[in-house]
Amino acid sequence: MRHLHTRTTPTPPGTGTARTARAPHPGRIRVAGALAAGLLCAAGLTTPALAAPGGATAAVPAVRTASPTSADGLALTPPMGFNNWNSTHCRAEFDQDMVEGIADLFVEKGLKDAGYQYVNLDDCWALPSRDADGKLVPDPERFPGGIKAVADYVHSKGLKLGIYTSAGTKTCDSVGFPGALGHEYSDARQFADWGVDYLKYDNCNNQGVDARSRYTTMRDALRATGRPIVYSICEWGENKPWEWASDVGHLWRTTGDISDSWGSMLSILKQNLPLAPYAGPGHWNDPDMLEVGNGGMTDTEYRSHFSMWSVMAAPLLIGSDLRTASAATFDILGNKEVVAVDQDPLGKQGSVVSSTDGRWVVAKEMRDGSRTVALFNESGTAQRIATTAAAVGLPGADAYTLRDLWRHRSSNTAGTIAATVPAHGTVLVRVSADPAWAKNPPAVELGLEGSPLVEAGRTATLTSAVTDLGRTSATRVAVTLRGPAGWTVAATGPTTAASLPTGRSLRTTWRVTAPAGTAPGTYDLALKAAYRSPTGIAADAELPVQASVVVAPPAGMSPLGDLPWLSTTNGWGPVERDTSNGEEGSGDGGTLTIGGVPYARGLGVHAESTVEYYTGTACERVTADVGLDDEKGARGTVAFEIWADGTKVASTGVLTNAMPAQSLTADVTGAQVVRLVVTDGGDGIDSDHADWADAKLSC
Repeated sequence: MRHLHTRTTPTPPGTGTARTARAPHPGRIRVAGALAAGLLCAAGLTTPALAAPGGATAAVPAVRTASPTSADGLALTPPMGFNNWNSTHCRAEFDQDMVEGIADLFVEKGLKDAGYQYVNLDDCWALPSRDADGKLVPDPERFPGGIKAVADYVHSKGLKLGIYTSAGTKTCDSVGFPGALGHEYSDARQFADWGVDYLKYDNCNNQGVDARSRYTTMRDALRATGRPIVYSICEWGENKPWEWASDVGHLWRTTGDISDSWGSMLSILKQNLPLAPYAGPGHWNDPDMLEVGNGGMTDTEYRSHFSMWSVMAAPLLIGSDLRTASAATFDILGNKEVVAVDQDPLGKQGSVVSSTDGRWVVAKEMRDGSRTVALFNESGTAQRIATTAAAVGLPGADAYTLRDLWRHRSSNTAGTIAATVPAHGTVLVRVSADPAWAKNPPAVELGLEGSPLVEAGRTATLTSAVTDLGRTSATRVAVTLRGPAGWTVAATGPTTAASLPTGRSLRTTWRVTAPAGTAPGTYDLALKAAYRSPTGIAADAELPVQASVVVAPPAGMSPLGDLPWLSTTNGWGPVERDTSNGEEGSGDGGTLTIGGVPYARGLGVHAESTVEYYTGTACERVTADVGLDDEKGARGTVAFEIWADGTKVASTGVLTNAMPAQSLTADVTGAQVVRLVVTDGGDGIDSDHADWADAKLSC
């Protein structure tokens, strides 16, 4: 578990690495690599040798490159299951009853039928010390029946059990449970005797021993047991395991630890997407567990998380507490059409087709020749994202069948694959050159032009478009736009059309007014279109729209910490006003400090971060002193950007903690929205605590 805030070698709490963006998990402290080795040498200790059967010291074996792990028949599709860490950490609630209860829920809630198989224990299942014979001892308070009893129970449900240890002297939790370094064959034998089916092998306290050697030794130990055990390498991507581990493990972590935030998920997604060529049956890129249902993101963001992990053929390991999960969480996790994308036996990871200004098209080749296409919107506003059947690799055809995997509806398209995608949303479709395409109604795209920012008592103008993407015409088309109770929404143009041929649109102008006195905030509108196919099949399309009631900024110069923002995203914890980012909680930061210089005012953030302000075309300039906050010492690299509407108007380049504050000024004249962005500097999220110190807006 590398907390980036990152379960990084365990990152001490608050390192600001999120398992790639995650501040270290509470209680997990990782010591790895040369630093750990140096500490031990200084203490007069030696690095333990890798252990062979019988306790003999084994020479480090050469890493084999010939036999792919798929030859053992394990993990031919990405593993699916549950891991307790993200929801329980090392708290007392992690125990035998909890684990067996999760197995029960897999069956009761249909997750087993959907394909979820592994119920995995993370850290803290053992006592802090081995017994007199050097054996691991399950914690008798947490697991009074022992691990074998838990395995037997899980197996009785038709499921499999996973367990955790680290390729070091101790695991990642600060208590320091026994690691397997030097005990590989003995520990593997215990796991096999207990009936374990899956091993997650972490990277903490590794004494600087070569990663390939450590992970290969455990591979050999597991094979020596004769029991089929899926082997998950969790070395956080530090040594590029995708380049060497296909004959060592069945999956390997590509990043530090994930955290339950949009910024963390997004950073990890971007690190894992380029690694598509390395994934396949029996050897998978692992961008870490799912956060779906843990509460730090919206359902829209969780659907994106689940969609993108599935398109990337990532392991789907549930990280939320299913005992208290919402119906929406079960709906997301149990979507069999999306799961089928992840589990497609061809085993291809989706590849990026295009990526421009936060608009992503990622396509995954499927065994039946179809393509699953994710239209993913990274940005904080709705965006039109489009591609074509040819661009995603489909052969030429008169038309194609397009299946929406979240709405569970099929339509036909002449070749265009397009949608207006909500902020942080994903439209996930499966497209095929289907000879029976004509049985489906035409695909219709809904779009809405104009700013969804409304000042109370004033009228905003929006224009909707209903466009036929199908090979056949859409007939009897009708469009509606509904607002909250008390709002006035009136069409000033046609709202119906008798027929829309391929590529034609019905455009309608709407006047939208929020009543005077409406409180600032976000409000839901719904744009809907109903239509029929030429053969009379009824169909509809819907575009959720969020309108924000905003307040014009005051005249003069205002500290940004005093102004209301439109929206924020942050890689670790919330954006803080007038303090540093701190840790995961609100208000836990300290004085903003860059290069030893304290600042009384400003914003404390953590990459990846975005803070948006409404400026209503009335402002001219943003100024700030920017840099890495001192609270993480020498760690972290970031870059600052200021955007005026869709144009980047100022940026710093990459900054480190060794650099003093940089003065940043941006001309934002005429902009309706100003966006302050902090990126990870291109090296992933790791303690990227950044300050917009003394930030001001002039209007």
